[in-house]
Amino acid sequence: MTNPTASQTNESAAHQADTDDSGLLGAADIRRIAAEAGVTPTKKFGQNFVIDPGTVRRIARTAEIGDDDQVMEVGPGLGSLTLALLETGAHVTAVEIDPPLAERIPKTVAERMPNAAERFRVINKDALKVTPDDTPQLANAESFTLVANLPYNVATPIIITLLERYPNLNSFVVMVQKEVADRLTAQPGSKIYGTPTAKLHWFGTSERAGIIGRNVFWPAPNVDSALVKFTRTHTDRTEADVDARRRTFALVDAAFAQRRKTLNAALKKIMPKEAFALAGVDPTLRGETLTIDRFAALADAAARIEAGDTDGNDSVNGTDTTGKEA
Repeated sequence: MTNPTASQTNESAAHQADTDDSGLLGAADIRRIAAEAGVTPTKKFGQNFVIDPGTVRRIARTAEIGDDDQVMEVGPGLGSLTLALLETGAHVTAVEIDPPLAERIPKTVAERMPNAAERFRVINKDALKVTPDDTPQLANAESFTLVANLPYNVATPIIITLLERYPNLNSFVVMVQKEVADRLTAQPGSKIYGTPTAKLHWFGTSERAGIIGRNVFWPAPNVDSALVKFTRTHTDRTEADVDARRRTFALVDAAFAQRRKTLNAALKKIMPKEAFALAGVDPTLRGETLTIDRFAALADAAARIEAGDTDGNDSVNGTDTTGKEA
C-alpha cells in the first residue's frame, strides 16, 4: 500500500472542507426556511437561492477574506452565502431589498452560527439606493470587499453604482449570469466588449474566476452562472476626478449607443473634431476598439479645448488629468 502524497492529502482536506456543511445551508434547509418565512422565490427580484455548501465556500475562498475583514453582501436571500462569509471570521453587512428576507436572515444567522451574530448586520434597502451613510461600518473601514450572488437583471448597475459611491470598495467577487461575466471581463475589439466593460475598467481589472452550474440553485435558472473577480486600481479622489469620470462615461455611453458607427460619427454632437488629434485617437475607429484610457484621453482633450487650454506640447497621450494612464 502506498502512502498518499502531500498534494493528495491537501486535496482530500480541501474536499472534506467543502463537503463538511456544518452550519451552512443545504437544499432541505433552504426549502424549510423559505416555508417557515412564507417566502417564494420571485422573478421580480431575480431570486435563485444557492443550495450547495461547497459552492458558497468556494465563493468565499475566491474572495480571499478572513478574520475581521469587512464585507458587503448584496441580496443575501435566505443566507447561504452569508453563512459561508461569516464562517471565515469576516464582518458582513448585507443589503436586502425584500422585506421578508431581510427580517428572516438575522434569525438564520443566530440559529446556525450564534457566535457570528455580532459580526452581522442587514439593511432592508435597494442596493442601487444604498449610500455610505446607510453603512457606516463599511464607509469607515480602510477597505472592504463586495461578495454577492447578484440578480442577473441588475448586476452591472449595482457593481458600477457601488464602485462610484464607495471609494474604499477595493475588490469584489460576484456570481452573475455567464453572459454577464463574459461582458464584464471582455477586452476591446471583441463583439461583447461594451459599456459595462469599459466603465468597470475605469476602476480596475476584472477576470473570470470559474463557472457555476445550474443545479446548485433553487429554483434552477435557465442559464449557467460564472464568478467574476475584480481588483480596484483607480480611485476618484477629488471633484476633478469625478468630473473626469462623468465626462468619460458620457463618451462611452454615446459611442456604444451607436457601436457600428465610427467615433467621428457617433460623437459628432458632443466631441470637437480637434479633440481627436489632441488625444491621439483615430476618429475613424469604432468605440468598441478603445480602452477606457483612450476614452478618458478624448474626454480630457474635449475639456481642454472647451477651456481654451491647448497651448504647449503637453499632449494627453501619456497621462491625462485623471491620473489614469492613457
